[in-house]
Amino acid sequence: MVALAAAQGRAVNTRQIARLTRVPRDYLAKLLQALVRAGLARSHRGIRGGFVMARPAADVTMLDCVRAVARSRRIVACPLGLGVHRHELCPLHRRLDEAMALAEDTFRRTTVAQLLREGGGIPLCAESRSPRPSRAASARRNAAKPAR
Repeated sequence: MVALAAAQGRAVNTRQIARLTRVPRDYLAKLLQALVRAGLARSHRGIRGGFVMARPAADVTMLDCVRAVARSRRIVACPLGLGVHRHELCPLHRRLDEAMALAEDTFRRTTVAQLLREGGGIPLCAESRSPRPSRAASARRNAAKPAR
């Protein structure tokens, strides 16, 4: 979603996002389809097609994104199925659920726009690399080096 926000309304295809984020294309395609189903992204077919955000980045939270692709990780019942914990979680699972609640709260308060802004406009988890210099530029740079 941060990569889509960085594109500022231009359609971005899975190949471009995969290259930028190093997420495998097949997996990325499934994530993007889940985001489309959740109404967070729109897809456009065709030669200039790809994906764009369906809502402003300031209106999309990390929690929206997480919920679009994964079910809740909150613990509501004993994961071990122990009858003794039927009505109340044991101390360990209660603490784990509290930690998950804190993460959920952080995700709820963090928007895609904030992530993009804090990353200096570069999609997070993306390698910040400058474009490869042309062969002509490399040749000029090498020619300018003093001979040894």
